[in-house]
Amino acid sequence: MRKNYDANSDTGSSKAAVLPSTQDSGHRLTLKRRQSLAGWIYIFPAALLIVVMSFYPMIQALILSFKTGVSNNMKWAGVYNYTRLVQDKVFIQALLNTFIYLLIQVPIMLILALILASILNKPSLKCKGLFRTLIFLPCATSLVSYSIIFRTLFAINGYINTVLIHLGILSTGYNFLGHPNSARIVIIIALIWRWTGYNMVFYLSGLQNIDSSVYEAAKLDGASKSQTFWKITVPLLKPMILLTAIMSTNGTLQLFDESVNITSGGPANASITLSHYIYNLSFKYMPNFGYAAAISYVILVIVAVLAFLQMKVGDTRD
Repeated sequence: MRKNYDANSDTGSSKAAVLPSTQDSGHRLTLKRRQSLAGWIYIFPAALLIVVMSFYPMIQALILSFKTGVSNNMKWAGVYNYTRLVQDKVFIQALLNTFIYLLIQVPIMLILALILASILNKPSLKCKGLFRTLIFLPCATSLVSYSIIFRTLFAINGYINTVLIHLGILSTGYNFLGHPNSARIVIIIALIWRWTGYNMVFYLSGLQNIDSSVYEAAKLDGASKSQTFWKITVPLLKPMILLTAIMSTNGTLQLFDESVNITSGGPANASITLSHYIYNLSFKYMPNFGYAAAISYVILVIVAVLAFLQMKVGDTRD
């Protein structure tokens, strides 16, 4: 009887030893579920806002691009709006202008930003904080304000013409905003002035993460400053250069404020951009939201394709 009692007691104690571990396992599982549920609760408001404010309008715009008409009388038109783009001279001009700005302004701006960042990253340079602030300051100005300032500067009786006349370069004021090529050049200058400092900050952050011993080793090996720049600085900044190139491409393809406020798209739509044309179709001319939505999706496709190509070209992984 004693042996049986001991056996039973041992069995009971082993069961008692097993029960806490089972309870602990169940408790851990419940905690994981609670943490997961808490995470979804925190994410849900932001996800709901993104869906309502971004994805839903995008889907509605896509549906709208296949319709024609005004207000509540819109009818399904299939791909008519997209086939119409090929015959629209204003759209072709706006597309051409946008790519002119992209191909000229973006490379100049990024190269200038990279050179300025390299100069301002030198440890021996004094007043670096002041120079960085002054170069970045244009980016902090309002888009409308700086556009109006550039429009005033390049007016017939503006400051630029006044200086050129005093220097004897011009006899009378030149209408910069009244000629197609000069109007585009003014927009390009304005874009470079405003956004160079913005991209310079990205390059500065990348340069400060490069170990100084790399440059010291290159100097000991007899590398010149130009060789150090092209063989060390540029390759190590390649991810940052790719990022700024994609952002600048995206921003230029959606260019709006400068076209509206500096040149008003003129003369005769010679400097108009795609976003400016979308605005005119929606709010300035007789509203044609379906056609405007079609152009907006053309911009989306162009941005996606160029970003994909830039990622492919910039990807050095095997």
